[in-house]
Amino acid sequence: MQKILTQTQWTDRARHVLPAAGFGNFDPDVVLARGEGSRVWDEDGREYLDLLIGSGPLMLGHGHPEVTEAILEQLPKGLTFFTNNAKGIELAEAICAAVPCCEQIRYVTSGGEADMYAIRLARAATGRERILKFEGGYHGMSAEAQMSLAPEREVNFPQPVPDSAGIPTGVGERVLVAPFNDLDAVEGLLDAHGSVIACVIVEPLQRIVPPAPGFLAGLRSLCDRHGVLLIFDEIVTGFRLAYGGAQEHYGVTPDICTLGKVIGGGFALAAVGASAELMAHFDKAKVGAERWLMQLGTLSGNPLAAAAGLKTLEVLRRPGQYQRLREIGTRLQTLQSDALGEAGIAHQVCGEPSLFDIYFRGGPVQNYRSAKHDHPARSTVWYKALRQAGLLKPPSKIYVSLAITEEDMALTDRAIRAGVDALLAEAA
Repeated sequence: MQKILTQTQWTDRARHVLPAAGFGNFDPDVVLARGEGSRVWDEDGREYLDLLIGSGPLMLGHGHPEVTEAILEQLPKGLTFFTNNAKGIELAEAICAAVPCCEQIRYVTSGGEADMYAIRLARAATGRERILKFEGGYHGMSAEAQMSLAPEREVNFPQPVPDSAGIPTGVGERVLVAPFNDLDAVEGLLDAHGSVIACVIVEPLQRIVPPAPGFLAGLRSLCDRHGVLLIFDEIVTGFRLAYGGAQEHYGVTPDICTLGKVIGGGFALAAVGASAELMAHFDKAKVGAERWLMQLGTLSGNPLAAAAGLKTLEVLRRPGQYQRLREIGTRLQTLQSDALGEAGIAHQVCGEPSLFDIYFRGGPVQNYRSAKHDHPARSTVWYKALRQAGLLKPPSKIYVSLAITEEDMALTDRAIRAGVDALLAEAA
């Protein structure tokens, strides 16, 4: 019989073989053993309401029976082929039918990989090298994406700040950085540098900061004026804010988008999508060797991931799913806002009903520099209190799933009350 280990024992083992004892994603002291519906259990058997859900992919919850059935149906037929497969083609058809900017897609394995290829596609199509991104915008782990993602020092725009060691100095020369939600700043940069900028890449909902009214439409107009391609990074928002993603939700269509998380149904899968004209750069026979964008990946379009994603999208297409998701998220927002408001604790609910969190601040949140707590210690106290009360969430966002039940709402209410009590005790 295999010996049962505690979370602490697993973490001790991890420390020997994993840098910082973890995968680099989350608190390494959390070692999850299993998930079912809206709940997860750690290796000590402790149960949590899961508001992390794999960092967003599991909109239907853990082990959704129809998704599981689709996976089990594909499993004995083959794990991966490298060649085309029917499930991958069907999923591509479903994505292209749903997402406004997508006439064709190209599969990759991760969201960061998709963002990297989207930028490369923009460069191939325009013949330009520079890109414009927004301070605080997350676009994966490539060298360009790691410029001004989470800068610890504020510098004058458009100067980028590298967030990681190992990034060549020259990368910063090809990246311009603007403040999110500031059309005037973008207009100034495009007026000055538009002839050498290949693309503007943006999270339509930047982390959890919503676009100001007219901001995305303004980007669309400015990019059109300067012949710059607009990329929506929809790794998070794709199929989450609406079935057609942020493009449908906000009513603005980019030239290129990236998708991930939900489209793989819990497996590693992502994609780049655009018009057939732009996607022709992946077809050497159409554009020639000079303009061809080389791309391949061992697990791209994996049939298990495609089967899980295809069934997930089928469930999400059913009437009322997004209305229910928004209702669940709105109730979760209200529970927190009401309890904090009653206690006189300054806060802002930031985001959309399906993806949001709390900032402990008095003023509005408009960009990276204002997406901060007036009292950072309150955030730490709040986060720890919610965890102790049975909520598993990332430190800076809540992912809403359709698996959340009335029982989960009652647990959330109790956890929030415990969190407020902890904040009041800390302030006393």
